[in-house]
Amino acid sequence: MELHKVMIYLMKQIAKNLRSDPEILSRFFEDRIQGIRMKYYPPCAEASKVYGLAPHLDATGLTLFLQVNEVEGLQIKRNEKWVEFDAPNAAFIINIGDMVEIMSNGEYKSIEHRVVVNPGKEWVSMAALHYGNKNAQVGPLLDLVKTNKAPYKTIPVEEFLKL
Repeated sequence: MELHKVMIYLMKQIAKNLRSDPEILSRFFEDRIQGIRMKYYPPCAEASKVYGLAPHLDATGLTLFLQVNEVEGLQIKRNEKWVEFDAPNAAFIINIGDMVEIMSNGEYKSIEHRVVVNPGKEWVSMAALHYGNKNAQVGPLLDLVKTNKAPYKTIPVEEFLKL
């Protein structure tokens, strides 16, 4: 529940930054789907030949990610290159997901990321994935479409998650 409160706060800040109504964006995530994933990657002698987690985008609104131990493994794609992401100790990394990219009409971008394993140390992480209400529609916020063309269509969240 506390992670959900953090996510709602962040959604309101995103909406303010977009000059949109914070209540509309945060309400979309109130009656939500939330998941927690714990990941453990043991040391791997042939780490350069495997992924811990293959490159992907999150379908979420936001993912709150915590690297539990001090072993680096999360990488983000920036300027077509993989960059090691070193978070301060006990800090959450916030991944923008596809839902926020769509709702922000492309102003915020979903970030491609992956996990690499370490040849000598284990890697442990926790991710809190936050999706919108499964009975809602996901699409660009209407007040953002008034000023820009919408490159995304609006569809039910349930259908979006199946895609």
